[in-house]
Amino acid sequence: MKEYNIAVLGATGVVGQQMIQALEEYGIPVRTLLPLASARSAGKKISFRGKEIEIKEATSESFAGMDYVLGAVEASESREFAPHIVRSGAVYIDNSSAFRMDPTVPLVVPEINGDDAFRNNGIIANPNCSTVITLMAVAGICKISPIKTMIASTYQAVSGAGINGLRELEAQNRALAAGAKPEAKVFPTQIAENVIPYISSYTENLYTAEEMKMQNEGRKILHLPELGVTCTCVRVPVMRSHSISVVIRTERKVSIDEAKAAVRAFPGCILAEDITDEWGKRDYPTPLDTSGIDTVMVGRIREDLTDPNGLALWCCGDQIRKGAASNAVQILRHLISG
Repeated sequence: MKEYNIAVLGATGVVGQQMIQALEEYGIPVRTLLPLASARSAGKKISFRGKEIEIKEATSESFAGMDYVLGAVEASESREFAPHIVRSGAVYIDNSSAFRMDPTVPLVVPEINGDDAFRNNGIIANPNCSTVITLMAVAGICKISPIKTMIASTYQAVSGAGINGLRELEAQNRALAAGAKPEAKVFPTQIAENVIPYISSYTENLYTAEEMKMQNEGRKILHLPELGVTCTCVRVPVMRSHSISVVIRTERKVSIDEAKAAVRAFPGCILAEDITDEWGKRDYPTPLDTSGIDTVMVGRIREDLTDPNGLALWCCGDQIRKGAASNAVQILRHLISG
């Protein structure tokens, strides 16, 4: 079996660490793993397949000899390093927003449009986490009848803001339990015991940049250039896994039974009503059900009462795994197996 030299850019962050774990879990044939991070992290070590590997400082010369680079850095850093990665001859699978809407860069969810990944010029983009989870839930239905419009409300966990989001919720919970006033630094206001209908920044149309990703990225991934999406993104006091309430309108009426069959058949999805856990049988998933796994769970499929061609559903997925790190590793797996 051929083995590959793989670098992880941003190896010490939450997503970078999860990428390294996913490389191991998915059995990717790695000859050399090169964890890269900032100068302050250089010299530290990470564990991979039972061995301790030293983290190196990321520089423009770091990528020589690499076959693939997995990116888990901010968009500004990604733009800085991308030309050097491409020049080295490696394929860059980038988790940031830097290249998602570049028409020359494929934006890929392997189960939906995996073959787009082969039409790359050295860079492949990983979609926004909420976009990945939502489209996984509806892609099977879209194969029955193309989706014309979608209305989505996201319920996004604090870990979507990184490790500091987790720490802020934990600190605020402790403060409230002690009768003290919580401090808000990561989020614009208190997140503990609260919800915040604002993620990212406003655009000219009064939607946030995070909300517009669902339409802009959805059109590209589903190959539906006319797809219309109205999205409201909400931060909720949940540690991990995003949830999304979705209403889709398809070209022709899709029955509830057809929709359920489509979800069951779609790789990477589970219909919640098909499983029973310690809490019993339910027709809906929760964030805890999907935390730590790559499967998107779907439930509460029902007719939209405002449109005969509409369906409403609820889905949950781990935004660190399927919404980010694991999706990137799955793109890599698709490339080397194709």
